Amino acid sequence: MHCRLSMIAAATVMVVATSAAAQTRGVTKTEVTLGTHTDLSGVAATYGVSSSNAVKMRFDEINEAGGIHGRKLRFLIEDQGYQVPKAVQACNKLINRDKVFAFVGALGTPMNNACFKDQLAAEVPNLFPLTAARSMFEPFHRLKFYNAATYVDQLRSAVNYFVKEKGKKAVCVMYQDTDAGKEFLEGAELQAKKLGIKLVETTSHKPTDQDFTAPITKLRQAGCDLIVMGTIVRDSIVPYITARKTGWTDVDFVGSAAAYDSVVGAAQGMDGFHAMGLTEMPYPDSTVPAVRDFVERYKKKFNVDPNIGAVYGYVGADLTVAGLKNAGADLTLDSFVKGMEAIKGYKDIFNGPEVSFGPQIRQGANSSFLAVVKGGRWTRVTEPLGF
Repeated sequence: MHCRLSMIAAATVMVVATSAAAQTRGVTKTEVTLGTHTDLSGVAATYGVSSSNAVKMRFDEINEAGGIHGRKLRFLIEDQGYQVPKAVQACNKLINRDKVFAFVGALGTPMNNACFKDQLAAEVPNLFPLTAARSMFEPFHRLKFYNAATYVDQLRSAVNYFVKEKGKKAVCVMYQDTDAGKEFLEGAELQAKKLGIKLVETTSHKPTDQDFTAPITKLRQAGCDLIVMGTIVRDSIVPYITARKTGWTDVDFVGSAAAYDSVVGAAQGMDGFHAMGLTEMPYPDSTVPAVRDFVERYKKKFNVDPNIGAVYGYVGADLTVAGLKNAGADLTLDSFVKGMEAIKGYKDIFNGPEVSFGPQIRQGANSSFLAVVKGGRWTRVTEPLGF
């Protein structure tokens, strides 16, 4: 009798274990729960709000059309205020309490980096974060997917173009003293080395710095004819205007996609400033019909114009949808990874680069184009550039 009870108990344990194994976190017969940690209240809130809005918008469109393989997409958004401790708290909640299937469009280099250990240990994929740091797909991890050129790639392309096509000889760098800033610097360093030239001068600053007179004076005295900007929004605008106001006009400034922002383009005095772009800017009068349609739908839903963050969020959500569709009706972590790896030659509606993944490929594209501010708006200068 005792033996029989033991066998029944063992069988029960096996059944429980099997059903637990069969249950994929965040997935039921009718729903997939996805989440993000982003900035809704801090220094990058314009990106965080717009990108998470656009993810929600794409998922709502899918749900209104019946979902994916009979499942609706549920999307949870946690505010981390662009602060690492808050990001860790938000990640822990999404992983442990909400049991999300994956993160989509999480914002910030240090915030994503801080979450990776617990997130990947829990086998929660990180999909299309709003940062172009290489750590978003390096070192290789099967659950990290990123779809565009990194800051390093972008600034390598910029330096290559200005030296080879525009004859620049005295390349300098102004960069934020942050994780992202060091990536900007490295991009310029790597390409300078490849081209057999040396960077003439570099300056760094804190993200909160207000006055750029001293670094601009230092760079001017060094004779720079190209300044590669490892900056974001305000710290792109102020140094450029400072230089132009002092009469320094025989120098070009070029930023990464972090500076390719409608606020930068619209700021007074920014005409002539260059940056590397990944997609069309979402202007309401865009020459691209699909972009105009997106702007109209976004504004109708959220009562505000989208910015470039909304574009990145929408594309990330659409790629996630493609992976979920490819995964088939039996959605597991493994089938989803295979579904993502099956994405080949994906084209978004914003004229972004073609995106392809594979069993060992986690960066979907690495080209970017050069754009310049003209008349208070961004204008594309080149086709996609490499290095």
